Amino acid sequence: MKKRVTGIGGLFFKTKNPKETKEWYKKHLGFNTDDYGCTFWWKDKDGNDCSTQWSPFAEDTKYYEPSKKDFMFNYRVENLHELIAALKEEGVTVVGEIEEYEYGKFGWILDNDGNKIELWEPVDKAFQ
Repeated sequence: MKKRVTGIGGLFFKTKNPKETKEWYKKHLGFNTDDYGCTFWWKDKDGNDCSTQWSPFAEDTKYYEPSKKDFMFNYRVENLHELIAALKEEGVTVVGEIEEYEYGKFGWILDNDGNKIELWEPVDKAFQ
């Protein structure tokens, strides 16, 4: 099997007012925010363009369910279908079905504390 997690794909958290939060981070920390939050661009060890997403969500979002936490981590992975199959075999709880978009494939699992984790096989070129 290839590598499993290759990096952090995103940091997602709940806030009372996502718009105000994005504006605060833009003003005080220089985040280049948009409707989704802020995308940080970086290069991997092979020089490939990669991104990490920072996104505030509304307090009433259902996106993190069944987790009750106010945050969700997104991890970059190499082969999502293969990884999800291996995790199922290892007894990890898989949430929902894999979803595919032009910017990547997404799958969800629960960790040992019930935190929902988003796994992302990215297509970074789709953002450029």
